Amino acid sequence: MNPQAYIPGLKPADSGPLSRFLPPLEEGVVSAWLSHLNRPSAWLLDPFGFSPRLVLEAARSGYRVLVTANNPITRFLLEMFANPPAPSEFTAALADLGAIKKGDERLEGHLQSLYLTACEKCGQQIHAQAYLWRKGEDAPYARIYECKHCGDSGEHLVTDDDIQRARKIAETDTLHRSRAFEKVIALNDEDRVYAEEAIQHYLPRPLYVLTTIINRLDSMNLSAERKRALTALVLIACDAGNTVWAHPAERPRPKQLSTPNQFREHNVWMMLEHGLSLWTETSSTVPCEAWPNKIPESGGVCIYEGRLKDLAQIVKKEIPITAVIGSVPRPNQAFWTLSALWAGWLWGKEAVEPYKVALRRRRYDWAWNATALYSAFRHVNDLLPDGVPVFGLLPEPEPAFLTSVFSAASASAFTLESVALRTEHDPVQVVWKSEQKQKPKISDEAPLTDAITAYLASRGEPSTYLHIHTAGLIALAAAHALKQEGQEFDEALRNTNSLFESALKVGNRFVHYSTGESIESGMWGLPSFPAPGEEAESLADRVEVALVNFLQKNQNCIYLEVEQELYPKFPGLLTPSKGLIYAVLNSYAEKESGGWKLRAEDGASTRRDELKNISALIKKIGDKLGYRTGQEGRLLTWEEKGKRVRSFQILASALLGRALESVLSDTIIVIPGGRASLASYKQQRDPALAARLKNYPVAKYRLLRTISEVPIVTRESFEEQIASDPVEKSTAQMMMF
Repeated sequence: MNPQAYIPGLKPADSGPLSRFLPPLEEGVVSAWLSHLNRPSAWLLDPFGFSPRLVLEAARSGYRVLVTANNPITRFLLEMFANPPAPSEFTAALADLGAIKKGDERLEGHLQSLYLTACEKCGQQIHAQAYLWRKGEDAPYARIYECKHCGDSGEHLVTDDDIQRARKIAETDTLHRSRAFEKVIALNDEDRVYAEEAIQHYLPRPLYVLTTIINRLDSMNLSAERKRALTALVLIACDAGNTVWAHPAERPRPKQLSTPNQFREHNVWMMLEHGLSLWTETSSTVPCEAWPNKIPESGGVCIYEGRLKDLAQIVKKEIPITAVIGSVPRPNQAFWTLSALWAGWLWGKEAVEPYKVALRRRRYDWAWNATALYSAFRHVNDLLPDGVPVFGLLPEPEPAFLTSVFSAASASAFTLESVALRTEHDPVQVVWKSEQKQKPKISDEAPLTDAITAYLASRGEPSTYLHIHTAGLIALAAAHALKQEGQEFDEALRNTNSLFESALKVGNRFVHYSTGESIESGMWGLPSFPAPGEEAESLADRVEVALVNFLQKNQNCIYLEVEQELYPKFPGLLTPSKGLIYAVLNSYAEKESGGWKLRAEDGASTRRDELKNISALIKKIGDKLGYRTGQEGRLLTWEEKGKRVRSFQILASALLGRALESVLSDTIIVIPGGRASLASYKQQRDPALAARLKNYPVAKYRLLRTISEVPIVTRESFEEQIASDPVEKSTAQMMMF
C-alpha cells in the first residue's frame, strides 16, 4: 500500500440546515480527488447518500452521480441543495404561513405569544429566544432574550408568568401529541410505541407549535416551489423543537436520542425565521432527477430511492461506474429516529413506511454497523468490475468506527489502497479498489506489532492511539486478518481488539504515556527515539524545517498553499495537524493581506548575525563569572581549571529533538524568544520530548541579554535567573497531531 497525501479542503462558510447531524466535511476534497481521476461526464456511485454536499460537489465537477438515498430527509436535503427555491420564495412562504388566521389572530402572532416574557431591566413584554430546562422538571428555570427596547440581553431566571405559561400549554398536550402520532404511524401499528417514545423528546410548547403549523400545510394553496420552500423551513423547526439541544452545547453533534440534564427549548417561530438564512444557496443549481429519469452528460445527480441490492443488476446493464465516492455512515440513532418522525409530519405515514425500522431500533453497536456496511460494500462490489477505485471519507473517526469500516470492506473483497489521517477531528481519507477474488485469511499478531513499531519509528515521536490503531488496521487488512470466513462481525471485532491489547501491553516494545489503563488513553511511543536505523528528527521537527524552507522561497503564501506543499511530503498517517502548522507559522511568519510572510528577523542573514551576538553575550557573561569560554560551531562551553562547567547549545529554530542528539549533560539550550511558544507546543504534544528536556534548561535570547546588562552577576544568581524563566505555555490551538 502506498501512502497518499491528505487532501486539504475548506470549511464551508455556512454549516447549513441539519448540520449537527450531517458529516462534517471540508469542501473541495472530493473535487480535488476527482481531478486526478480526470474522467468528466463519467458515472460515479454514492451508495450511502449520507452527505448531500459531497454529492453536489462531485456533480459540479462535471460528473454524473448515482445516489442511493433511503432516508427521506437526506433525500429531501439533496433535492433542495441541488435545486433550491429562490430566496423570495422562502420569504413569501413564511409570510403566507404567518398570515393564516388562528381564531381572530394571525398565526405568527398567536405562536409568538407563547414565548412572551418580561424584560428584567425595563419590564416590557418581549419574545424569548429560548427557555432553559432541567431534565424531568415541569417548567423552565431560565430564559434567553434580547430586549429591543432597552438592549438588555442574555440569560435570566424565569418569572412566575413564564412558569404558568409553560404549565398552561402542557394542559392540552395529550391532544396535540396524539395528532403528532397519527401523522407518523397508524393507531393499530405494532411500532406505535416506538413513535411515542421518540415524540417524548418534544416538550408541549414546541410540539403544539409544530402540530399547529403542520396541520395547516396541506390546506394552504401554494405553488409547488413555495410549498417546497415552506417544507424546508418547517424541517428546520422540527429539529429546533426537540430536547436534544444541550445547554451549554456539550454535545454539538448528538448520536443518541437522549435528553441532556440541561437543555434548550428554542422559540420555534424564530427558528423558522432563522431558516431563511440557512437555506440561502449561492451556488449554481445542479440537474437532479429521480431514477430512471436521465441527467445530462455535463453532470448531475440521479437519486435511486430503493435498496442498493435492487440497484445492482440495473447498474450492470445500463451504467458503467467509473468510481465510487461517499461519506461512510457511522451509527446515529438520534438522526435516524428523528428522520422517521419528520418524514411522517411533513409527508405522511406513507413516507415513513420504508424507513420505519429506524423507529424500532434503539441501539446501534459497532458489530451492527460492520454488518450493515458489509452488506453495502458487498452489493457495491457485485456491480463493479475489478479495479474500480472507491474514495471514502470517514468523518469523526474513532478506533471502533475504523475497525468496523475496514473489517466490512475487507470482508467484501475490497483491497485497501491508501489511508490518510490528520487528526481525530478530521475525516479519514481512504481509497479501496474493487476485487472479486477472495484471498486466504491469515490471523497473526506479528504483522500488527511490526506495523505499529514501524509507524512509530517513521514518526520519530509518540502518537495518539487513533494513529496507532489505524497503522495496525492497515497491516491486518493487508494480511486479510480482520475477519475469518464464516465468522460473525461481533466476534471479528472482539478478536481485533484483543490483538491490539496483546500487541501493545505484552512485553516492553512500547511505552504508554497515560494515567489511564485503557489502551485508547494517552499516547504510545517506543522506548527510545530515534529508533535504531531511523531518522533522528521527529515529525514535528521535520515539519518545521519543511515549512520554513517553503516560507523562505514563497513570500505571502495563503494557508491552503502551505497545506498543499506539506501534505505530499508527509503522506498517510504522518499528515501534520493544523495546530502544528499554525504553531510553526506563528513562530516564524506574520499574516499580511491574507497571506503568510516570513518575519524580517527570521531571514537567514539576520539570524546568522543574531547567533553571533548571542555567542558574544554568553562569552561576556562567562567572563563576568570568571569562566573561560570555548566554542565549536553553535556549542559554547564555560570552563574552569580545564574542566567544563556549563555548555550552551544555541538554536535559531525550535528543533529541540535535533539539539538533544548532541547535548552534553550540563547543557542549556538557547532559543529565540519567538520560538518559545513553538517549543512549548512541541513539548505538550510529545511527552517523550518533554521527559528528555527535564534535564536541560531552555533559555531565551532576551534573558541572556538581560543578564549581560546586569552590573553584578554571580554564579548563584545566574543559575537562579535561568531557572526563573521557563518556556511559556503555548497559546496555539492544541490539535494533538
